[in-house]
Amino acid sequence: MKYLRKSLNAYKKEAILSPLFKLFEACMELVVPLVVAHIVDVGIAQADRGYIVHGILVLVAFGAAGLLFALTAQYFAAKAAVGTSAELRRELFTKLQALSYEDIDLIGTPQMITLMTSDINQVQAGVNHTLRLLLRSPIIVFGAAVMAFTVDVYAGLVFVALIPVLTAAIVTVMAVCTPLYRKVQEKLDGVNLSVRENLQGVRVIRAFCREKEELAVFNGRNADLRAAQKRAGRISAVTNPITFCLVNLAVILLVYVGGIRISVGALEQGDVIALYFYITIILTELVKLANFIYIVVKAVSSMRRIGKVLDLSDEPSLFLPPEREEGETAVSFENVTFTYRGGGAPALCDIAFSVKRGETVGILGGTGSGKSTLVNLIPRFYRTGVGKVRVNGADVDAIPKDTLRNEVAVVPQKSLIFRGTIRSNLLWGNDGATEEDLLAAVGIAQAADVVEAKGGLDGEIAQEGKNLSGGQRQRLSIARALVRKPKILILDDSASALDYATDLKLRTALKGLDCTTFIVSQRTVSVRHADKIVVLEEGRIAGLGTHEELLKNCGLYREIDASQGGDEA
Repeated sequence: MKYLRKSLNAYKKEAILSPLFKLFEACMELVVPLVVAHIVDVGIAQADRGYIVHGILVLVAFGAAGLLFALTAQYFAAKAAVGTSAELRRELFTKLQALSYEDIDLIGTPQMITLMTSDINQVQAGVNHTLRLLLRSPIIVFGAAVMAFTVDVYAGLVFVALIPVLTAAIVTVMAVCTPLYRKVQEKLDGVNLSVRENLQGVRVIRAFCREKEELAVFNGRNADLRAAQKRAGRISAVTNPITFCLVNLAVILLVYVGGIRISVGALEQGDVIALYFYITIILTELVKLANFIYIVVKAVSSMRRIGKVLDLSDEPSLFLPPEREEGETAVSFENVTFTYRGGGAPALCDIAFSVKRGETVGILGGTGSGKSTLVNLIPRFYRTGVGKVRVNGADVDAIPKDTLRNEVAVVPQKSLIFRGTIRSNLLWGNDGATEEDLLAAVGIAQAADVVEAKGGLDGEIAQEGKNLSGGQRQRLSIARALVRKPKILILDDSASALDYATDLKLRTALKGLDCTTFIVSQRTVSVRHADKIVVLEEGRIAGLGTHEELLKNCGLYREIDASQGGDEA
């Protein structure tokens, strides 16, 4: 809950004023039964119309004051709740940007979306109700008991017996419901997962006529969510019947005691009416309190889920003391073995090779051979488990994160283009790039026709680049990386959607760049002109050398090359 307190800290004034005005409202409400009692015992009993009118005017004044206090309290509570949730959402999004790839993989997109939407909304509702009811309801309940004692001690004992029993019942329900609502939010993650996968994969689903199967999966997860909500709802729903039952028993006991006290002359009729009012007030407040606890239980469960993410450590800028960069080697792998968290077998095993500055390196292998994993270790998206990865002679763990990643430009397998314009997307590579820089990068990436077709650099791009073809997205992604003018360029199978002629033009243009280039591909034609080719098989190096050397010495490379047409390609 420390993060909630931190977010609420900016709204201290509202967090104090809201309960304070609710306290004023509660005082107004507690005095009303006494006024009614006096109207009955004095005004009505003595047929004093002036006293009755005066009493009614006092009630109206108390009602108006109570309404004003309630509205003011609601305003401050809403302001604090909305502001706190906005601050929590901002902090959660900031944490997402700072997490390592491993932690992001662990959390998963569906859970993060649930945290940013449903969980934050639950916390907002919890803060709002807490500020309005946390002090008001207990004060009303205990205040009504105290006021009952001022009317009659014996009748007040009924309240003393009622309140602990009601408190125990509510606390018991809350203790049972808390873990159940945590499970509800987890089931909601599953529903969000289905929605996200179906929205992103709608074309694939319809192409394979899998609508019924996906609907069945969604219905199953939705049914699990419904069952979890029902389970928690049934238990929380018990609160109101228990409360009503106990309070009605107390009313019966109060009427019985009041009747006896009236018969002996210890009480008047107005006093019994006041006592009945007080017990009714307690009933109303306890119903509110039960609903309040229902909301707070969900808010606490959601806040704990949010707290687990916020408790994760940010990706450190450095893991080791800085080292001096030296030598002509741009990148080197020194007996690197890497295993994904919870991944079982190593994804890479005993990888060792070096690359000189300005060289072009091809990374070739089948699906799952570890190609993407290998290049992701260079900008330290993942930390090596065993061995070292060096950039310009320095261990990547000893290079500040921003320094390292400003020198490395990565074009991932999935080309992600953001909504906006071509210009706004290209400027991600370098905010200060000139028009000439952008056009030069577009030319090298063979994307000039894309820019022309969209009406220039200010041409509109739809969300996720939906108004572009796969090849157009890939070329713009490459141009965005080139705008950075990186020292190391990593193309992770980022030309797979290009035809062979465009691919050849792209590779030819890349040769003229003053940077070290890694080209990940499953096509030998894309890497055969590289200065060095690394062939991977099940996370190990199966071959290392030039195209000609590998044709002589690496059976796997010969097999891949032959299957793709060899030199005839």
